[in-house]
Amino acid sequence: MTFHTTPFEGLLILEPRIFRDNRGYFFESYNQSAFDQVAKPVGFVQDNQSMSNKGVLRGLHFQRAPYGQGKLVRVARGAVLDIAVDIRKTSSTFGNFFSMELNDKTNTMLWIPEGFAHGFLTLEDNTLFLYKCSGQYNKESESGIRYDDPELKINWNENNPVLSEKDLQLPSWKDFLKSVS
Repeated sequence: MTFHTTPFEGLLILEPRIFRDNRGYFFESYNQSAFDQVAKPVGFVQDNQSMSNKGVLRGLHFQRAPYGQGKLVRVARGAVLDIAVDIRKTSSTFGNFFSMELNDKTNTMLWIPEGFAHGFLTLEDNTLFLYKCSGQYNKESESGIRYDDPELKINWNENNPVLSEKDLQLPSWKDFLKSVS
């Protein structure tokens, strides 16, 4: 596995080594000792999976301390535009976002440490999205930021995404800032 840094401290791109032959392919999707050499060691405690059709947007979600979660995300089938917004108030990239396509062709993964709001837009029908979490889900600490907030300037390249009612009610960036002051 090859690890690449990003302009965001702690946010990593992971490229697996894929072995292909006439039967299909094989790759290692996670190796704790390799991961611990490049990232702050974490213990994954929960795996999540979602399936969505093209045009579904999920996010931008995070959990408040002390129940924050780091996420190792990947696509097993299909493709997504993946977005991570830095919400670490003391970070030099606070309020900025990182985006990249994740798909089942490259099997590239993204490590999103605690302190980021995360969301994705599915680019194909029947997209299967997987993520390992460093913390367990806690309903009382779940939060988020509105996906289309004009201050974040995220171009999702989708005019009419399919959203949950809950995601439509998420607070603006300005309201989020008031909550962390």
